[in-house]
Amino acid sequence: MNDFLEPVGDLSKTAREYVDLRIDEVKLKTAKGLSLSVSRILSYILIFGVATNLLLVLSFAAILLLGDVLGGYGLAALIVSAVLLVLLVVLILLRNKLFRGGFVKLFIKLFYPQQDEA
Repeated sequence: MNDFLEPVGDLSKTAREYVDLRIDEVKLKTAKGLSLSVSRILSYILIFGVATNLLLVLSFAAILLLGDVLGGYGLAALIVSAVLLVLLVVLILLRNKLFRGGFVKLFIKLFYPQQDEA
């Protein structure tokens, strides 16, 4: 009778080991996906910060340059602001193509990497 129940115990032990391995695999994939996401988000924040500062400095330089050419800094500031406003409107109108589709594809690639099947 004991010989009859021994394979059932082995099957139970093997099933527990398999479940534990699958849980570990899910944890590793989740950690990898989260670390990649966080690193990309932080790098985008850093790039955005540098680009914002660069745009600010270039705007002031353009205002100073145009102010000398046009004879007034107020008109130069108005022209530079109008150019930045047009750029903002274009970015808002194209936000679906530029950002949303790209971010969806990015997260799909991060969380569901393609496995090479051989």
